[in-house]
Amino acid sequence: MITPTYNRAKFLPDAISSVLGQSFSDFELIVVDDGSTDDTCSVIEPFLVDSRVRYLHQENRGQSHARNIALGLAEGEFIAFLDSDDLWSPWKLEKQLAVFDTEPEADIVHGDEAIINEQGRVTSSKNMKRYSGFISPHLLADNSVSITTALVRRRCFDEMGVFDTSIGVADDYDLWLRFSARYRFRYEPGIVASYRVMPDQISSDKHRRFAANELIIKRFLEQFGDVIDPAERRWGLARFYCRKARYFASVGERRKAVSSVVMAYRNAPMDSVVWRALYRVLVPRK
Repeated sequence: MITPTYNRAKFLPDAISSVLGQSFSDFELIVVDDGSTDDTCSVIEPFLVDSRVRYLHQENRGQSHARNIALGLAEGEFIAFLDSDDLWSPWKLEKQLAVFDTEPEADIVHGDEAIINEQGRVTSSKNMKRYSGFISPHLLADNSVSITTALVRRRCFDEMGVFDTSIGVADDYDLWLRFSARYRFRYEPGIVASYRVMPDQISSDKHRRFAANELIIKRFLEQFGDVIDPAERRWGLARFYCRKARYFASVGERRKAVSSVVMAYRNAPMDSVVWRALYRVLVPRK
């Protein structure tokens, strides 16, 4: 189990406790401190009496680099990720390992998550639609795999590589797209984690995230585009650009919204989703 952390001393103890409190107990937890300047080192010290917990400190190099460091040290057959301000449900590992036992063809098992605020209160239990099997077309449309809920066979990283440290944001999206070209995902319904939403998160910058996602999609299609049927490719791209168009329309950036909906139309001119997005761009909500 891998936890990167940076200046999250306030939340890190709860995150670690949610791992140590798992009903399945045969695991290792590798915490990589990405150059924290708060008292992370102090708050983690009491947990180091548990032989399952390892702690490393590095100069600040980014979350994806921290995850890769831990991947290089991990010894288990399965890999899971928990950011230091998030939480796991007590049965998360047990439930997902049971799925691998009953469905050995699965390579990545994922599930649902609750949204919590800074104080740890649940603000939403509503989840997006998630998928099993060959999910590349669905991933083109949107990242429907939460890294906080995923459990992954180690061989996937050995065979297809680790996180791309050049992206800076949405590195998990890049990973899932690459993995989808070869491996099978299994969505197991049910909330197995809690994702904390706060204003200072990188993921809150949707402008930056859309730009990163578009780059990731372009690179994926250049490298693995032949694994997707042309119709499925157009279907996924149309939905991505519709999503982008609706967002920019909602924040008043009409030119970007129009440009995005045009891209959606070029991919799927007869798709009703595209026409609904066009209406939303032309008639924004008041």
